[in-house]
Amino acid sequence: MNTHYTYFLILAAAIAGPFTLSFDKKVGFYKKWKYLFPAMIIPALVYIAWDIYFTSKGVWSFNENYITGKKLVNLPVEEVLFFLVVPYCCVFIYECIRCYFPNLKNRRAADILLQVLAIVLMITGIFFYKKYYTSWTFVSCSVFIAVIYGCRKFFKNFDAASFLVAFAIILIPFLIVNGFLTAIPVVLYNNAENLNIRIYTIPFEDVFYGMLLVMMDIAFYEKMGSRGSLTSIK
Repeated sequence: MNTHYTYFLILAAAIAGPFTLSFDKKVGFYKKWKYLFPAMIIPALVYIAWDIYFTSKGVWSFNENYITGKKLVNLPVEEVLFFLVVPYCCVFIYECIRCYFPNLKNRRAADILLQVLAIVLMITGIFFYKKYYTSWTFVSCSVFIAVIYGCRKFFKNFDAASFLVAFAIILIPFLIVNGFLTAIPVVLYNNAENLNIRIYTIPFEDVFYGMLLVMMDIAFYEKMGSRGSLTSIK
């Protein structure tokens, strides 16, 4: 049995639903592609560079039995696609939340929660500075939250309440996809570089690695002006 398309098939299965539902009349996500695709560029480039570096340092590696073998530097092409497929799916879920629940309350509480999280992540990341995955992920997530609030005029459309609700939902498919990738395993982690705390087979750091990726995509997506088209949706 040929298993070399395993990673690719996992990604294809992940995007199938969100892509098909992008043409739903109420959400009309396909109309937002003009905002989405440019917004995905910077986060994807940042994460690809990060991934290349961590792979070279042995923070993680990829099981050759479950990838096609085509690579960008030292990254499987599937890993590059991950930074396009996952953001597409996650921003789709976020857009559904914004469309069906446009007036979420407790926005101030959501802002405070994100800011407190940033402080906790920064302290934890510094404390575990010798663990590459833990420190880089926690500190980077903390810094980007600080950037959002420090540059509020630039990220004025970022809604913490909608983001947190969406991310709580996003965690379910995100953990399922990562669960397959780590259980098979397609991706292999060096436990010396993380806290060795697992959610099933998934490193705890993956939650905030994913949070930062999604937050960056959504922040830039909103910056591109996606909210302008929501006013016409009833």
